[in-house]
Amino acid sequence: MVRRHELTDAQWAKIEPLLPANGKPGGQWADHRTVINGVLYRARTGVPRPDLPERYGPWQTVYERHRHWSADGTGRQILGELQIEADAADPDGALAKAVEAESAHRKREWAVNIDSTSCRAHQHAAGARHRLCLATTRKGGRCACGMGWAGGAEASRGGLTSEIHLLADNRARPLTWQTSPGQGGDSPMLIPVLDGLRIRRRGPGRPRSRPDRVRGDKAYSSRDNRTYLRRRGIKATIAQPDDQRAGRRRKGRAGGHPPAFDKAQYRRRTAVERCVSKWKQYRAVASRYDKRDYIFNGTPAVAAIVIWLRDIVQEPSETTWRWSCSTTSSRG
Repeated sequence: MVRRHELTDAQWAKIEPLLPANGKPGGQWADHRTVINGVLYRARTGVPRPDLPERYGPWQTVYERHRHWSADGTGRQILGELQIEADAADPDGALAKAVEAESAHRKREWAVNIDSTSCRAHQHAAGARHRLCLATTRKGGRCACGMGWAGGAEASRGGLTSEIHLLADNRARPLTWQTSPGQGGDSPMLIPVLDGLRIRRRGPGRPRSRPDRVRGDKAYSSRDNRTYLRRRGIKATIAQPDDQRAGRRRKGRAGGHPPAFDKAQYRRRTAVERCVSKWKQYRAVASRYDKRDYIFNGTPAVAAIVIWLRDIVQEPSETTWRWSCSTTSSRG
């Protein structure tokens, strides 16, 4: 019997071939499905691992499997395989068909949406060792983004927090993400997040890493970000804050023209907000309980896998099943 927060039979059939197989005899892994369901239960409810129900086996097994697969990138690899099956390099699907029906001359483009969400860190997540962020320069190891350190939870106005910078497609599905301390800004993380975008395709060919358009709120508006997007040939639909507008006007002609902004495109940025709301239904994502950054990153990966599985595996809902049963019984 499938319980709440566990994988259904159809979902398990999709990821079972993607999981690592047992190696040589001796030290065999316990049943993958039982352990993964334990990881999902803990991610959704946020309970301490020693309080996991006994049906998931020893909590140490659940923790070690999650830690091991978070360290070697197994979760990201499974997510990449699911994105290949769902054809994430052309993610708009029915939405693009509707657009083409309205205007056949309009070019079909691959647009991504970026946003950040703050995760309040539990006291158990404090005290981790610091490491340099991904946006470091080659000169003396100084941080180019101004945050200094990345990955751990740091003190901010909201207390001990950590931020997740998420890149989602138009169907509210997570593509890639990066973590940063809570006191850091959003704008310096746009380039590292886009550099981490690697969407593999069906068949031969390099992974797709350059979307046609990036949508973001005014927190991601900066000269460096717009220059980076322009250099890569990516359209930018990013709102401009008032202080940047005022600074451009003060310069007069030297300030140049205002950046192009499409309000209709900007409205579709809400897809990433819907994706964040799906993500933060998992308590272990909304609140950071893990001290080490790579273990914490494994929890959003598990949540992202479930989001993609729900999109790939179309199962009838319980209400539809009850309605069909009641209709059948009334007809009989």
